[in-house]
Amino acid sequence: MAKRLRGTETRPSQSARSTAKASASAATVTSEVRVWQSYQPPDGPPAEAMSAFERAMQALQRHDYSGAAASFRQLIESFPGERGLLDRARVYLDLCQRELDRQPPAPQTLEERLTAATAALNLNDDREAERLARLVLGEDPERDLAVYLLAAIEARRGNLAQALQHLSEAIAISPDVRAQARHDEDFAALRDSADFHRLTGIPEELPARRARHGRAER
Repeated sequence: MAKRLRGTETRPSQSARSTAKASASAATVTSEVRVWQSYQPPDGPPAEAMSAFERAMQALQRHDYSGAAASFRQLIESFPGERGLLDRARVYLDLCQRELDRQPPAPQTLEERLTAATAALNLNDDREAERLARLVLGEDPERDLAVYLLAAIEARRGNLAQALQHLSEAIAISPDVRAQARHDEDFAALRDSADFHRLTGIPEELPARRARHGRAER
């Protein structure tokens, strides 16, 4: 569920609009990397060179293009005489650079980071959403959407006490948050919590009444 709070726009930034392109390019990289599985290096490369090549390929398979590029460069510098292996390394180094060039720039402003954090949460990338939200709070501890996102992340992880704490903080900053939280599926794990009912203004007798009529929320 997309997150919106009063006074906080979540218009997609250039970086957020580029997320789909980055995901599509990752599929291309995966298909190209499969070639490595059948690659048989020429006789002669020392074990250290092959180990360095394998580490670089593993980083590339994880789509860690920056780390893979650094490993390929180190391989090329450390073993200049291994022509066959380095020819292959240069091909993959070019591939890494291509992917790095097409990746969107990191969000810089608070608004861009909030937009990117919201997009990450909606894509189930909780770790990236948390990282961006905490960057925002490092500069502006009173940014209600960032605190709200942390509450949603902890609720999704099952850390209910932390989720309630963050939600309480978000509501203290912006009381309008409680209305959004009532209907946010990210807080499904808190639906039966009396503390959640108190924070969001849900009447405590409501769940019991619905249960009697066979319509208890899950």
